[in-house]
Amino acid sequence: MSAASATPTRRSIVAMVLIPLLAALALWAFAWPATRTAPRETPIGVAGPAAATAELAERLEQRPGAFDVHRYDDEAEARTAIEDRVVYGAIVVADQGPRLLTASAASPVVAQLLKEAVTTQAPAGAQVRVTDVVPTPPGDPRGSGLAASILPLALGGVAAGAAVTVLRLRGARAALTVVGASVLVGVAAAAIAHSWLGVLTGDWWAEAGALSLTALAIGATVAGLGAWIRTQGVALGALLMVLLGNPFSGAATAPELLPEPAGALGQLLPPGAGATLIRSVAYFDGSAAGAGALTLSLWAALGLTAVLLATRRDGPRPTPAPTTSPGERTPTPVMPVG
Repeated sequence: MSAASATPTRRSIVAMVLIPLLAALALWAFAWPATRTAPRETPIGVAGPAAATAELAERLEQRPGAFDVHRYDDEAEARTAIEDRVVYGAIVVADQGPRLLTASAASPVVAQLLKEAVTTQAPAGAQVRVTDVVPTPPGDPRGSGLAASILPLALGGVAAGAAVTVLRLRGARAALTVVGASVLVGVAAAAIAHSWLGVLTGDWWAEAGALSLTALAIGATVAGLGAWIRTQGVALGALLMVLLGNPFSGAATAPELLPEPAGALGQLLPPGAGATLIRSVAYFDGSAAGAGALTLSLWAALGLTAVLLATRRDGPRPTPAPTTSPGERTPTPVMPVG
């Protein structure tokens, strides 16, 4: 084999090996959480007199690690806990029989699981009345619209970071480009998801801010990695945000339904933190939005800082030497006399 053909051959072998590995990683990241969905310390409430709720709570806790049971004195307390996103739902024990309070806007999957669990635990012949305290919006009755919005946000953020790297923007200009693109991504996403599709039903500007912050956290991270390790950094950022962050976000189900450590890790990555923040802003008047906002802000700040510090590492750009047009003579410096 000649030396000229050695390099292309190596590249061909590397491509044949890496592409299947990438496909296997994507299959694992998406299929593993989807096929292992089950309640894991999922917070739910039990409301009513202590004597009446003790047996019910004990039955729920017989499923080790499935539910994190919170006890409340009455239905009003349970409703408040649901609206504050402390629990996904609550079982109210009353003289007329058990009643289930759910919040399908928090997770339609969890709401259905609770309904099945309560129906199974109820006495034979008892009718379980279900009240959806925070329902999904009419424009998205199955709650799939918000989950479907996370991947486009991740792709938009990755595109913003990649564009800054490809265009070789540096310093403040690169940072401003990522911020500007992310803001426009958030505004466009709010216009589509809220104004057109009716998927989001909260305050429009708060939703646009949450969407923009999600895109910024992703875009700034990719831009920061690209500023330090170029194309490899963009690839690493895309891998982290799209192939791991999106399936681990829990947007389609709930973080507590994913196998560990996917559920916890997903909330530390921008797609998962963004999904939690957007859901809180869109359906729960901002309740429990602090953790998601803080996580996204940290990612955005670290990414933008990396972009700015990369300029200092590279140093100022060299000043190009003056050029002369063809036929033009370079002037000879005049030496001082004496």
